[in-house]
Amino acid sequence: MARFPLQKAASRRSASWCKLALTLLTLVFGASFGAAQAKPVKTAYEYYAEGNPDVVPTVSQSQPHPSYVLMGGGPDVDDAFRWMIQRAGVAPGTGGRLVVIRASGDDGYNPYIYYSGRKSAMDSVVRDGWVGGASLGLSSVETLVIPSIAAANDPFVNTVLARANAVWIAGGDQANYIRYWKGQALEATLNGLMQKNVPIGGTSAGLAVLGGFDFAALNGTVTSTQALSNPYNSYVTLDPNPLSTVGGFIAPPALANTITDSHLDSRDRMGRLVTFVSRLIGTYPGAGLQEFGCPGGVLGNNTARGIGIGVEAALLVQRNPDSTYSGRRVTNISTTTESAVYFINVTQGPTVCAAGRPLEVPTSSVVIRKLANSAASINLTDWSGFPVYQSVGVVNGSLLPANPY
Repeated sequence: MARFPLQKAASRRSASWCKLALTLLTLVFGASFGAAQAKPVKTAYEYYAEGNPDVVPTVSQSQPHPSYVLMGGGPDVDDAFRWMIQRAGVAPGTGGRLVVIRASGDDGYNPYIYYSGRKSAMDSVVRDGWVGGASLGLSSVETLVIPSIAAANDPFVNTVLARANAVWIAGGDQANYIRYWKGQALEATLNGLMQKNVPIGGTSAGLAVLGGFDFAALNGTVTSTQALSNPYNSYVTLDPNPLSTVGGFIAPPALANTITDSHLDSRDRMGRLVTFVSRLIGTYPGAGLQEFGCPGGVLGNNTARGIGIGVEAALLVQRNPDSTYSGRRVTNISTTTESAVYFINVTQGPTVCAAGRPLEVPTSSVVIRKLANSAASINLTDWSGFPVYQSVGVVNGSLLPANPY
């Protein structure tokens, strides 16, 4: 039983000899040796890598057409990542870097995207719940945790991001992305990647910042009931503020005039998405003294759009050779939900849209299209060719019919 104290004593003696040796080496070689053993200065960011980030991919960063993945939160959709990797031009033997950015969390995405299964499998037989990026040609998956303005302007952070072949914006709190990333070097780096048509995607909070307009959540989240009962509720914080058709965070051209939302059906967010879209519509006169739209809005009715994504669903957005954009919905084979995507526009602006008053939108003026079939696609440039799923109105702050899903 005495071996444990003896081991501790031996350990203490070893530590003493190490200190003595370090002192002697410092005396011989100078103070620089001791300084080299000091703990590194803590950086403003965290960086993790899976695979070999030193490999220089042979595939060009620049791609002929832009690609976006809009994911609705919950379990990640494996096929959406595979599509994004392929749209980046990555193939077996080319190498390629997928960079994950987030403001909190860790490297959880790295093994999931890089490997084909547990125990670091890298073969072409990809198990459910894994992406298999290495088997598709990725040489690395790298994660940057960027929790401050200082981190968003850090040269190393922007160097790593700037060499990405694909970018993924993780979930979390989109308010941090607006507070810390918008207007900083990081946003300029993202814009530079978009100009090269580097595929970009995001889930939950990452999805929230991919629209031309964003629900910024600067004061926290908001429920459908809260938003419908007062469209200017302090929790309804939109970006850019004041609303403008320019100045939004990254704002991909494919999603101009569009605001996105995630977890749509599981958290009953249709009402708040209708409110967000309504807030984008500027005021315009109707018959007599009737006025439509919302003060501060900047778009015409029928121009403002909303895209809501259900859990475990992803919308794959691509620009086609004829310059139109199309979207296709994918989900996991193991999904237990409908995993649908909803497309919202308002054909006639709100009749009541004021601070402290319930929202009112004329009957059947909120047009909802629903994509729950992975075999179908929607023309995102012109929604009119896709069938209407349901038309609703808003009466005294309540959707009618009450179930829009």
